[in-house]
Amino acid sequence: MTAVLMALVDGSAYSESVCRHAAWIASRTGAQVKLYHVLDPRRARSKRDLSGSIRLGARSNLLEKLTALDEQHAKLAQAQGRAILEDAKALVEAEGVGDVVTRLRHDDIVDTVVAKEGAVDMILIGKRGEAAGLEKTHLGSNFERIVRASQKPVFVANRAFRPIKRVLIAYDGGVSAMKAVDHVARDPLFTGLDVVVATVGADNEEMRRALASARATLDAGGHVAETRVLDGQPGKALGEFVDGEGIDLLVMGAYGHSRIRTLVIGSTTTEMIRSCKVPVVLMR
Repeated sequence: MTAVLMALVDGSAYSESVCRHAAWIASRTGAQVKLYHVLDPRRARSKRDLSGSIRLGARSNLLEKLTALDEQHAKLAQAQGRAILEDAKALVEAEGVGDVVTRLRHDDIVDTVVAKEGAVDMILIGKRGEAAGLEKTHLGSNFERIVRASQKPVFVANRAFRPIKRVLIAYDGGVSAMKAVDHVARDPLFTGLDVVVATVGADNEEMRRALASARATLDAGGHVAETRVLDGQPGKALGEFVDGEGIDLLVMGAYGHSRIRTLVIGSTTTEMIRSCKVPVVLMR
């Protein structure tokens, strides 16, 4: 059965990276790429709901004009959405991917993900969206909502695509971390890539057994994996390892109460995603 990628594009600076990463994944796995651009009607209405400030006899006339203006904006938004999708499709096809389809939807973006993810194998989003700017401290407003709602792996693209050769799995022995190891071991996407499994904490017998188990799973999948135990705070230690060891992709669990995973989705929300300069795959 053909794998399917759901790539969310919004015309931001990160959309090209989403497309290039989708093309890279599809070229390695034979997956179909479904490009989605989502128009949220509620967001559009909230920007132009001025009726409460209109008074007296001008009310009905101005409401008619506002209604016409809203209709015009809706048509322009649809035209822009179709143009974004056409450009995205051309970009993916230019990378040699033949099976590319586009979808323009009027819905909340998270509702779209929930409704459509049952038929897809991975969701791709940009680290930041059209409204977030490029500041390192900001993430797309929908990023955490999508990660929390989705049951599928979420590929978070950084701003610029570069070839992926070396993968780091952030491992803590938790359920989602073990699922990440199993996913890398089985998925043809990772075939032939260098894999490192790293954890942060004390180098003791329990830790070594956990890493040996992870390495055995990867060995069974055809990978010759390295294992590392890092000192320090998880965010800083993993970030320095990514920068210093030529890591091109970080794979980690999205939830949990361990020190590693709470840095992604938890009390210190999205710290690793904010600081990491490479794409991240988040596993539930």
